[in-house]
Parts: sequence; structure tokens; C-alpha cells
Amino acid sequence: MQASQAIEAGLRAIGDPERAVQGKAYLKSEMVHLGATMPELRRVVRAQLAALGKDRARFVEAADELWAPGIYELRAAAVIVLTRGAKLLEEADVPQVERMLRESKTWALVDPLSTDVMGALVVRLGLADTLDRWSEDDDFWIRRASMLSLLKPLRAGGGDWDRFARYADAMLEEKEFFIRKAIGWILRDVGRKRPALAEAFIAPRTHRASGVTMREVVKVLPAARREELMAAYRQGSPA
Repeated sequence: MQASQAIEAGLRAIGDPERAVQGKAYLKSEMVHLGATMPELRRVVRAQLAALGKDRARFVEAADELWAPGIYELRAAAVIVLTRGAKLLEEADVPQVERMLRESKTWALVDPLSTDVMGALVVRLGLADTLDRWSEDDDFWIRRASMLSLLKPLRAGGGDWDRFARYADAMLEEKEFFIRKAIGWILRDVGRKRPALAEAFIAPRTHRASGVTMREVVKVLPAARREELMAAYRQGSPA
């Protein structure tokens, strides 16, 4: 039995119909749900990873086979497979990652695909042209992915701050919640190690930022400055 078939069989065996209904409702999902928990899902996938060895083609093929049925837990397993094989992936695999992002339609798949899979490719290969294109895509999930693909190095204290700042500035006034949230989330995480950098970005833009973005970024700033920034936001003026 192939790894993807064994993973699917394992997830179907542990699925819980009641939990499936709850999960589908929570994610507002149009996909079929089996009702496996994430710890169970990870355990089932881990048991099959050895069968994939260090063969890039096997990782890519297994992920594609798990993705194809359109079942949430199988797609989540596909993301884990690609995450575990991320060091093996090449630029030729980016179109598959992009296709999966476009077909995800939920943060629960988009976010790990962006941060763990595409993010790893960006660290190794750059892929600036791809991210620039994504940042202007009509699909807000792809625009979100352009920013989240930069997150991990930024969170660690490095990364391509200028590129993120450019994307965030262009998207700052968007009405889409998941864009607003992503900007605030990344600024918050940057602010944990580099609060001055996050503050310098948001202060002249408080009149343009959403409440969602503002509430996230100020969480890690000193209390006094937090109040000043939120006051400027409420007044509709730069801080």
C-alpha cells in the first residue's frame, strides 16, 4: 500500500461523524470532513513518512494524491507531508503549492502552506517575483499567502522586512478580514523582538489601518505607546 493510501485509510478509520460536523461548521467549510483531530492526523502521517524516504518526487506525489479527493483531513495531511519534505522541494514545485493555496479556501490550510511550505522555499530560493505577483492577485487567500510566506524569518528577527512592509502598505486599507488579520499578526510577531520596527510602520498609518490590524500590532508595545496609537486610530489621524 502506498503512503498516501495508508494515510487515507488511517484517517478514515479514526474519523468521528459528530466531530466532522463540528469541524465543518467551525471552518465554514464546503469540504467533506472525516472528524479526525490534528494530533491524530499528525500521528497517522508520521507513521508513513519513513516510506517516502528522502525522495522529493514521492513527497510531491503523496501530497497530490491526498489533496485530490477534496477531503479536509486528507488535504491537511497533504500539507504536513509537504512540510516534512520542504527541504527537498524545488522551484518546479511552486505551481503545485500555488494550486493548493487557490483550492484551500480556508486559513486552516492556507496558513501552514504559506508559512511552512512556501516560506521554506522562499528562504532557500528567494522567489521574489512569485511573491510580488501573489501580492497583487485577485484571490485574497493568495495575497494573504504572499505575506505569510515571509513570516517565519521576520518572527525570528530577520527576513525581508522591506518586502513585507511594501505588501502590507498596499493592502492596509483592504476590507477583507483575513488580510487585515495577517498584517496585524505579522506586525505583532515582528514587534516581539523589534518593537521599534513595528511601531515605525504603524504609527504614520493609524488613520488607514483597520481595528483588527491595530489591536494585533499594539499587543506587544509598551502600554503608554499602545494607548497613544489606539487613540490616534480612533481619531482617524496618524500617531
